[in-house]
Amino acid sequence: MNQSLHMGCVEISSSGGPEVLKWVTRPRPHPGLGEVLIRVDAAGINRPDCFQRAGFYPPPADASDLPGLEVAGEVVAVGEGVTLWNAGDRVCALVAGGGYAEYCVAPALTCLPYPQGFTSVMAAALPETFFTVWSNVFDRAALKPGETFLVQGGGSGIGTTAIQLARALGHRVFATAGSAEKCAACESLGAERAINYTTEDFVEVIRAQTHGCGVDVILDMVGGDYIPREMKALAEDGRLVLIAFLRGSKGQVDLADMMRRRLTLTGSTLRARGVDFKAEVARKLHEKVWPLLETGKIKPVIHAQFPLHQASLAHELMESSTHIGKIVLTVDHP
Repeated sequence: MNQSLHMGCVEISSSGGPEVLKWVTRPRPHPGLGEVLIRVDAAGINRPDCFQRAGFYPPPADASDLPGLEVAGEVVAVGEGVTLWNAGDRVCALVAGGGYAEYCVAPALTCLPYPQGFTSVMAAALPETFFTVWSNVFDRAALKPGETFLVQGGGSGIGTTAIQLARALGHRVFATAGSAEKCAACESLGAERAINYTTEDFVEVIRAQTHGCGVDVILDMVGGDYIPREMKALAEDGRLVLIAFLRGSKGQVDLADMMRRRLTLTGSTLRARGVDFKAEVARKLHEKVWPLLETGKIKPVIHAQFPLHQASLAHELMESSTHIGKIVLTVDHP
């Protein structure tokens, strides 16, 4: 076997628990039209990776079957038509799959440069959460100056990103979390009030904190029986954006109340969106968010790092929900 043409990676051997993640050797991918090949130094872990491993979130037909939606490292080859990047550039990238590997192909348009002063671990923690938060909170829900914002699961990678970004852009921010430690972390990141959902009713707290008005935008990863409660926590003309449904994909909605108060219920998934859509989000992030990262006004919260071949341990931690912020895999190249 010519090792120079192969790479180590983590594949999903069958649907199941973290133990089905296996270290294997595969041929190194090649960049196609509009793509770059990245020598991966670090890769972020995300909930969708766990859903894919469990058999509930298959990759798009044209994506790698390997898990992993975000990577950071060095460009080592560029495909036809690529003018944005050259070999030797250090980039982080949003990908539709293939991140749990020593090498990963990414669309050139969904790559972004490392923010100044960032390590690979820090850069790898950016793409999935920042693309998701920006496209849903600021584009889809159109959070406007002066409006208030609530994120469910404030201690997650999405949550810690959303709190900081909304606060840095001047919004009143609220968050829910499942422990006193996580609530304290949310408030240290900029949440005006973190609500412990195990001991408090977030609807009551939000109504009290907003003098009965409610919040303008809610970002939700919970779904299920949270949906009717969230509608009650919205202000008039409020928007609820769903990006996951940890408590189920179905919930009841009072349509009369929704119409009377002009509420919007919407949602999206990022992985299957086209490169053009993701490229536009990348452009906005580089223009509006990268300066905040480079000045230290916001930063990724890194909870833990694991070597790539220990991805199963990283998944165990992710599914324990005891982490605050991001979990990152690291690659030790010879």
